[in-house]
Amino acid sequence: MFLTPIVKQMYSSYGRVKMNYFLSLFKNIDKILLVLPLCFAIISIIMIGSTAYDGAFIFNRDLKVQTAAYIIGFISILFILFFDYKIFQKYEKFVYISSILFLLTVYVPGLGVEHFGARSWINLGITDLQPSELVKITFVLLFANYLSRNIENLFTYKGVFFAALYGGPFIVIVLKEDLGSAIVICMMWVIMVFFAGVDFKIFAKLSALFLLCIPLLYRFMASHQKERIDAFLHPDNLSLGGNYQVWHSKVAIGSGGFFGKGLFMGTQKELKFLPVQKSDFIFSVIIEELGMLGGIILISLYTLFLFRIIKIARTARELYGSLIVIGFIGMFGFQIFENIAMTMGLMPVTGITLPFISYGGSSVVSNMIALGFILNVGMRSKHINF
Repeated sequence: MFLTPIVKQMYSSYGRVKMNYFLSLFKNIDKILLVLPLCFAIISIIMIGSTAYDGAFIFNRDLKVQTAAYIIGFISILFILFFDYKIFQKYEKFVYISSILFLLTVYVPGLGVEHFGARSWINLGITDLQPSELVKITFVLLFANYLSRNIENLFTYKGVFFAALYGGPFIVIVLKEDLGSAIVICMMWVIMVFFAGVDFKIFAKLSALFLLCIPLLYRFMASHQKERIDAFLHPDNLSLGGNYQVWHSKVAIGSGGFFGKGLFMGTQKELKFLPVQKSDFIFSVIIEELGMLGGIILISLYTLFLFRIIKIARTARELYGSLIVIGFIGMFGFQIFENIAMTMGLMPVTGITLPFISYGGSSVVSNMIALGFILNVGMRSKHINF
């Protein structure tokens, strides 16, 4: 019994040291990257509310889901910051297998559900969850670890081939139902391999070979995926799925002018000519109502967001941390570009959401988790003084 006070004192001292250490780390966090999600959340809630506006701002189910997703996202960030990101290196095999199995849950009868022709969601009762959104996170963590262990092998065809095999199962399984997420994972793979230091000649040759194989991949795509590719190649054919949305998206963007028609005043949105307003084509709603000026402000916020993340990638204390951040730069950067470009007909309609803005609980939470890991790498990259 006489040891009890000593043990309590030791535990109390250990707890204080750990808390002081964490608070010292937290002082190094990028404050701008904490504020920007709040800005995105406000924009998202207002614009999603605009799509349901009917003479008054209605806090409907979509807004409740989006708000809850942001709350869960901020809690997730705080939770992630408590742990050193390198802890995931110890559980690579477990996380890899679990991620693959998680992707396959969409095929479990009674659990997997279909939306927009793709069986990419699982029914949780109160809402649907898209496994591919969360697996993007684990893919970056896993592949960053793999590359950091096999960096010297990227100077050989064999090494690059095995790197492709490592990421292949993720891309193939997701591609079966979700072309957009498969492209995002593929882009993350390319960017991470490129910045890991792959031999440029090998990279260029294999990239050319992949491009030549695209017609072959097209034959194995689902019908709704082929239709979207066909629509992009034949933009004047409004009978093809996707072109109808893009046509009205262009009308909405063009009619917005520089200052827009005014918040809640979009006619293409109000008359329901613009489909999937709250998610895929929310950028079109923003431009119609807030004009080019609103679009410039949003793109400027995204530019600042990516610039701060790039800064963290450059100052990471080791290759593993740097590759994690680079992977998420690829994820955010490509999704921003693809979503905005597809609303203008410059890219195929793939169902990729606009990060932090589009409606979607899975998307918001996964984006916030990714930001949590970015901040984790950043705050542990600087010297700590007690």
